[in-house]
Amino acid sequence: MTVREFTPEVVAELETICARYPEREAALLPALRLAEREFGAVDAGAMREVAKHIGVSAAKVWGVFTFYTHYRRPTDGEYVLQVCSTLPCGLCGSENIFDHLSDKLGIEKDGSTPDGKFTLKKVECLANCDQAPTVQVNEHYVDRVTPQDCDRMIEEMKAGTWTAPEQIYHLPPNPHEPVLLKHVLEPGSHTIEHYLARGGYEQARKLVTTKRDPDEVVQLVLDSGLRGRGGAGFPTGRKWTFLPKNGATRYLVINADESEPGTFKDKILIDKDPHLLLDGIICSAYAIRSNTSYIYIRGEFGPGAVILQKAVDEAYAKGFLGKGVFGSDFDIDVTVHRGGGAYICGEETGLLSSLEGKRGNPKIKPPFPAVEGAWGKPTIVNNVETITCVPLILEKGVDWFKSIGTERSPGTKLFSVCGHVERPGNYELPLGVSLKELIYDICGGIPNGRKLKAVIPGGSSAPVLTAAEVHAEDPVICLDFESLKEAGTMLGSGAIIVIDDSTCMVEAIWNILRFYAHESCGQCTPCREGTGWIAKMAGRIEREGGKLEEIDMLDEVAWGMVGRTICVLADAAAMPARSFVQKFRADFEAHIERGGCPHKHGKTLVPPMKEGAHNHA
Repeated sequence: MTVREFTPEVVAELETICARYPEREAALLPALRLAEREFGAVDAGAMREVAKHIGVSAAKVWGVFTFYTHYRRPTDGEYVLQVCSTLPCGLCGSENIFDHLSDKLGIEKDGSTPDGKFTLKKVECLANCDQAPTVQVNEHYVDRVTPQDCDRMIEEMKAGTWTAPEQIYHLPPNPHEPVLLKHVLEPGSHTIEHYLARGGYEQARKLVTTKRDPDEVVQLVLDSGLRGRGGAGFPTGRKWTFLPKNGATRYLVINADESEPGTFKDKILIDKDPHLLLDGIICSAYAIRSNTSYIYIRGEFGPGAVILQKAVDEAYAKGFLGKGVFGSDFDIDVTVHRGGGAYICGEETGLLSSLEGKRGNPKIKPPFPAVEGAWGKPTIVNNVETITCVPLILEKGVDWFKSIGTERSPGTKLFSVCGHVERPGNYELPLGVSLKELIYDICGGIPNGRKLKAVIPGGSSAPVLTAAEVHAEDPVICLDFESLKEAGTMLGSGAIIVIDDSTCMVEAIWNILRFYAHESCGQCTPCREGTGWIAKMAGRIEREGGKLEEIDMLDEVAWGMVGRTICVLADAAAMPARSFVQKFRADFEAHIERGGCPHKHGKTLVPPMKEGAHNHA
């Protein structure tokens, strides 16, 4: 084993990081990042060095490290090529890209070239679905990759001339005036100078300098009807009222672990308007009487973490964060905490476990985080988009916010549209717009003369809708929490995956189920065994046809997973599985009659799944 040792400068840096948490163990993930930076990868020696300085056992560090996927391993090459394999990229040909790279480099999945130059991996959703197929090289995104792009990139890397491309954001034409996305394409929108020039931080300044009653702010958010934009749609103000009334230490935690396949809305806010998020954090922390906030950003968002940290540093330098913000007696510290690559950490209690320096295992509820959250203290967990709404509600008022959208789902919502659609991208729309209008009028319809076959309206965990349901005039399916619930699905994170009639629905659900089987933390038996089981059944039907009774068995096993686990990851796999079987049963039957997929016209969306292929079990 190679002996690793941090320099005194790195030890001092680590101590500064540790001081930002109530317990040293919480700095374990950041410490692993330091080890990765200093030693080029995290090996056994690096883990021992981290254990020594954090004050935990090496076994503890190993147990945490092996839960996460987004740290560099000792076997990783100079260039780690990570091909997104989930449904949105799969619909756009990511398997062809992977196979091309595999042939070009002469290596298989997770393999490295003999010279240590290249490593090739398949990874889960990179939150870049409108730019599919996506490849992440080390921490840099490469958009809409073609085989020709791969050839050119590999040759430049071999010659030492490759430079990471700058990720260019765009917003497709939208007839609705943006609110949250109003400034994101303006030059310098990520800087504090730009944010101040447009009146930024004024609402936070007013709150703390006038010493407005925090309970009034909570009531204002409650009256606005703002609902959580991360998936559940729970009223934000009501969640805030669940905090105990005593003066106990409490935390505000921002969920920036955007990893639901099809979702890429928070990424643009983080990268292009981070000070709007920080403004919302100050306002929200003041309202709930919190002096400490953590932004949990997913491990794959390396560039975003850098941008966000720079914004935090700028806000501290201006006196907007830290002690006595804006010259008041209110203190608020904000820490950017980068995850290690695990979808389960998007679940709020799994996120809190990870924030505490543990494996991201969800916790039993009750107690809910508002009562007993991070480090056993009352904690509010809110999504990025949710928090960015708060300064705008304070500025423009409750009546303004409620004038947009529907009565029970007010405001605008960021919709991430991807898959088989002419103009994929982020669209900010009033809640209540019809799904048909979004797909055909706003996004330009289905490309290449194809017809719509299905739509997943709320991220990969949402039950699927058929084309007939989308086209129906009575009822018209609208994009708000109530309408989609009545349609038997959910708004979720607002991730809309459009699927055309060239797609094999059995292959599509196999892709989705493989994702959930991979991302199960393994804590609950119905999820650990069930996600793998239904993924294997779907895969067998796709490849071999299987038996007719296996269609009902797939539905039955999925039904048996719902509501029987600590968190809803099992439900997130079971709900789309059941809806695919129920609404596209003919596709499953055709596979069985033929003895395999009758749609084979190119590369599969999903590779064969290995036995016991759970990421975190």
